[in-house]
Amino acid sequence: MRLPVRSFLCSAVVAGLLASVPCAHGQVQPAVQQTTSGQTTGNGTYVSIDPLANVHYDNRWDVSLGMAYDHMKAGPTLLQGSNLGGLDLDGSYWVSRHWALEGSGRAYVGTSGAGPNPYSIQGPFVAQYLFVAGPEWLGPHNKHGALIAHAMVGGSYGEFERDLRGEPPSAVDFYPDQLALGAIVGGHIDLNRSPQWVFRVTPDAVITRYNINYGAKYTQTDVNFAISVGVEYRFKSKRR
Repeated sequence: MRLPVRSFLCSAVVAGLLASVPCAHGQVQPAVQQTTSGQTTGNGTYVSIDPLANVHYDNRWDVSLGMAYDHMKAGPTLLQGSNLGGLDLDGSYWVSRHWALEGSGRAYVGTSGAGPNPYSIQGPFVAQYLFVAGPEWLGPHNKHGALIAHAMVGGSYGEFERDLRGEPPSAVDFYPDQLALGAIVGGHIDLNRSPQWVFRVTPDAVITRYNINYGAKYTQTDVNFAISVGVEYRFKSKRR
């Protein structure tokens, strides 16, 4: 009679173990689901923001400032040119989407080669200051950037005699100090960084009409290259 009792006890233990497995599985499953739900909520949602979405080219005013380079010849017959550095300050008033009135003030300073002379004058200081204004045209453009053309006319003041030790400019084949006609033809290459801030590159042709007051007096037209790199700021006031 002992054998049936032992068999009954073993069968009861096995049945109890088998019954506990689904129960344990049912208890673990909600915990896994709860953990997964917590991770999804904690990560949140990624939101993409376009910093150029509000670039509309509808501003009334803008101003730009850049570090500038200018190549110039300080005299009508000089073989050596002057590589000058300085600043380029521009401002624009937009009357329509495509047209504006632009003004520019530029200062270039440096040294120049000199003509052969008995005074040992080499590399004297020279400077050129331009104040010009004229129309500006907005060409192809989108939210990323724009091409802008301009043509400006005004004055150019050339300073050539400061470093000549009292000798006349004819001694080194220089122009005399003077205020002359100046013009700038070129444009801007703009790369928008935000609705207000722009990275700007400005390549230009600089045209001047300096004269000499010694020897065979005459006026000469010089065309030289200039470029500046800087930033532009568009004011928030809009055209009506």
